[in-house]
Amino acid sequence: MERVPILKIGDILLVSIQIDMSDQTAVTLQEDLAERIVATGCHGVIIDITALDIVDSFVGRMLSTIASISKVLDAETVVVGMRPAVAITLVELGLSLNGIRTALNVERGMELIAVTRDDDLGYDDDPEDVESGTAATSP
Repeated sequence: MERVPILKIGDILLVSIQIDMSDQTAVTLQEDLAERIVATGCHGVIIDITALDIVDSFVGRMLSTIASISKVLDAETVVVGMRPAVAITLVELGLSLNGIRTALNVERGMELIAVTRDDDLGYDDDPEDVESGTAATSP
């Protein structure tokens, strides 16, 4: 059975789906990813689907389930590399992908997770505060 690689980049886990997802591969990915989130303490998951030409309801549900598992484990999920045909198919299938944010590429996905994490921690837009770890205070 093939496994989907999970790479750690800073505080983010990168999942690059390069193979057709079977039921067993999806279940294994969910388990592997949950274990890696807990083991590393990462707060972001990027799922790169650039290599997928087609996304059916199974893959859509799998992405949604992974996002839900990640959220429970305190990790934000961003799906990147979605082709226009894939987006159209997801909408036509009525899959809303709850809990999943999207970005055009990995770099934008990483930025989105960083901004979301800073907002959750209460940092403002002052780079000195972010670098020093000083939380912004509200009046």
